[in-house]
Amino acid sequence: MDKVKKYILYIALIALFALFSNLLIAVGLNANYKDIERKQDNLSQVEIYQAEATKVNGRIRGIINNKDNKIEENYLKIEFFTARDVNMGSKYIEIDHEKEEIPIEAFFKLNNVASYKISLVNEKDPQGEIELIPKELNKKEIWIATFFAVVLFL
Repeated sequence: MDKVKKYILYIALIALFALFSNLLIAVGLNANYKDIERKQDNLSQVEIYQAEATKVNGRIRGIINNKDNKIEENYLKIEFFTARDVNMGSKYIEIDHEKEEIPIEAFFKLNNVASYKISLVNEKDPQGEIELIPKELNKKEIWIATFFAVVLFL
């Protein structure tokens, strides 16, 4: 009976450790993000609700509203700038003309981004285009990674 209690205690401690580490990771990562500024443009169709960056990476999320004013261009161009207006690069997101609301998610890996500019263009300019980080991990993927880390270190 004592062995069963010990195993239950170990399992409970591992679960508490996983919860605590996930909480600290989420708080630590999100505390480093600072809002970045959108440079002046005349695009009322593009609504950005999250634009944040750390010293080394960032994320931009928003919606393209294609209901009222139909967008004719093929790409949404996002240009990234430092605090001294040095262009760090740009990224193109293809616009699906069939949808009325198009979600935007751009995760980038650039140093010291302070502002960004959005424009609509018809063609990509491969000069200065950056690679986006594929995506952020969701909660399920974080739990799985934590489980494997705990199993690996035990």
